[in-house]
Amino acid sequence: MSKTTLKIQDITMQFGGITAIDNLSFEVKEGQIYGLIGPNGAGKTTIFNIITGNYQPTKGDIIFQDKTITGTKPNLVVQKGIARTFQNIRLFKSMSVLDNILIGFHNRSHYSYLEAIFRLPRYFTQEKKIKAEAMAILDEFSLTEFVNHKATDLSYGNQRKVEIARAIATKPSLLLLDEPAAGMNPSETEDLSTIIHKIKKDFNLSILLIEHDMKFVNNMCDLVTVLDYGEKIFDGKPADAIVDEKVITAYLGDFTHA
Repeated sequence: MSKTTLKIQDITMQFGGITAIDNLSFEVKEGQIYGLIGPNGAGKTTIFNIITGNYQPTKGDIIFQDKTITGTKPNLVVQKGIARTFQNIRLFKSMSVLDNILIGFHNRSHYSYLEAIFRLPRYFTQEKKIKAEAMAILDEFSLTEFVNHKATDLSYGNQRKVEIARAIATKPSLLLLDEPAAGMNPSETEDLSTIIHKIKKDFNLSILLIEHDMKFVNNMCDLVTVLDYGEKIFDGKPADAIVDEKVITAYLGDFTHA
């Protein structure tokens, strides 16, 4: 049986008198692609913010690789092996594609500040190694031809790939993807689906994703949890979710057109 990579245990999140997440539990197994879905305002991104330490839950725990990480600072969450992307692409606009990827390596540099200032041998050795790793990641995403282009000059689909590639550069074992296919045309979405399956295997990842495109979810996810107003209304396979009465009601019929 596969090990549990991430365990969401009895999480409740309240903002004042509003309950955004209500006693939510689910598990992501090692090597799994798990979907967290639901209509707008269901609480999906709130869960991502709790996992990554941006929010402290009112109740419950986040357990990652058998260790409780609830309330851990975001930079330390990254160091532990969790990386994420965002609904709205967040790239460094003035930087090249390569430099955006290199940012992801900042916690993995093994030279000191003084070695960098004085350009000592270990600095150059490490920088050469990091650049080679960055280029290998760009190759995974078929982005090597854009290495020196300004990241924001790329197409929307390629910008999304740069953001995911930067997350991979932090060397995660768990990747959180927040609506990765949002704004993409069908061709870009199909390409992204192929790439996500490939990087899951090549980088030995577990993946938790938020997505509204049910065709994409059906193609990508092993299992899904469906939220509605912060409550879990379904756990199971995507194909079963789209015919579930509670899910259909939550989406006001959206799934009938998926």
